[in-house]
Amino acid sequence: MSARNARGQSPQSPAGAAVAAASAAAAQRLGERIAAEGLADVSYASIDSPLGPLLVASTRRGLVRLAFPEEGTDPVLEDLSAKLSPRIVEARGTLERERRELEEYFLGDRRAFELALDWSLIGPFARRVLRATVRIPYGGVLSYSQVATRAGSPRGSRAAGNALGSNPIPIVIPCHRVLRTGGALGGYGGGLDRKRALLDLESRGGAEGR
Repeated sequence: MSARNARGQSPQSPAGAAVAAASAAAAQRLGERIAAEGLADVSYASIDSPLGPLLVASTRRGLVRLAFPEEGTDPVLEDLSAKLSPRIVEARGTLERERRELEEYFLGDRRAFELALDWSLIGPFARRVLRATVRIPYGGVLSYSQVATRAGSPRGSRAAGNALGSNPIPIVIPCHRVLRTGGALGGYGGGLDRKRALLDLESRGGAEGR
């Protein structure tokens, strides 16, 4: 027996698909309203990008999380719920600025993000490391040891690497601009192919043909 929705329509039928789409739209509107009225502590949305769909989440303070697809929506939301608040809603409209700035970055039209950041998920040492990382200019790179030195721990390159590897807001906090001494890529939470793609994007000043 085929599955039926609440109105008795098969989800594979045109009517069933229309009901599903209407339900999703209603849920989205409700999420937008909850976020707009300040009843949610965390708003999130999926944003398309050349690196795959990115989950972005924001609080009243600013962008708090950017996740690559391999991290999974449910695990990311469960982590945010445990560490920040269970009052989380999907609300794409409240993340329009994040979507626009990321789109401009991938098109090569933006070299510096202007988004407010929420550092709540980042500990004291990692915060120093990532604040140093934010100051690396578009198209520039530093070594792990250089970032550790700028974070006030000249001998802490390994710890700096761990902080960069657990960066909860990649791309916007550009940990892809940190390499091993000598120029090797080192590691990257989103995978080395993405790290290379981001460095290539910045080295040519934007998308192909620009």
